[in-house]
Amino acid sequence: PSTRTRVSFESGFFRLGGHALCLGEEVGIGKREATKDVARVLAGMNELLMARLYAHSDMLELAEYSDVPVINGLTDFNHPCQIMADALTVEEVLGRSIEGARVVYVGDGNNIVNSWLELACVMNIDFVCACPEGYEPSADLIAAVEASGLGTATVLNDPIAAVKDADVVYADVWASMQQKEEAEAREKIFMPYQVNEELMAATGKE
Repeated sequence: PSTRTRVSFESGFFRLGGHALCLGEEVGIGKREATKDVARVLAGMNELLMARLYAHSDMLELAEYSDVPVINGLTDFNHPCQIMADALTVEEVLGRSIEGARVVYVGDGNNIVNSWLELACVMNIDFVCACPEGYEPSADLIAAVEASGLGTATVLNDPIAAVKDADVVYADVWASMQQKEEAEAREKIFMPYQVNEELMAATGKE
């Protein structure tokens, strides 16, 4: 289920002169019908596919067997369109390019963090993830940021220390997709990682 993702994409398609069809659970991608078969059928009748899925492997398979472009609307691994939109919002608020900004994420090292790391691979941003031990983001992506020579990526367990000199403080839900049954336990773990007055004061900025 989605509110912002569906509405933003459908509105965008319409305003650009396109027509969007929204398919839900009735497709049964990877269950009722093989992902590659869904890709072939949809690609044969459309010029573009946007998919909001759970398993990243399904997204990769959809793109592999589709003859038309596939937009990743969300998976359990990343959420690229969300981060592109958020980066534009940051630029609007800061009144300048996000290049050179220190962006500090506070919370779970989830798909959102992975997409920030992917952005740091192609743009000069100083990205910091403050998360509890054991909830760190993809180590491969952190290494990719370092190898890119563009942005930087740091993981810290102390949120107060992490936000020092931050230009942006970013947060997300503590229980992501398929984790709702863990919500109560996660609330206790992530309580020190909430964005509040104390945390914002630790940035050293007004």
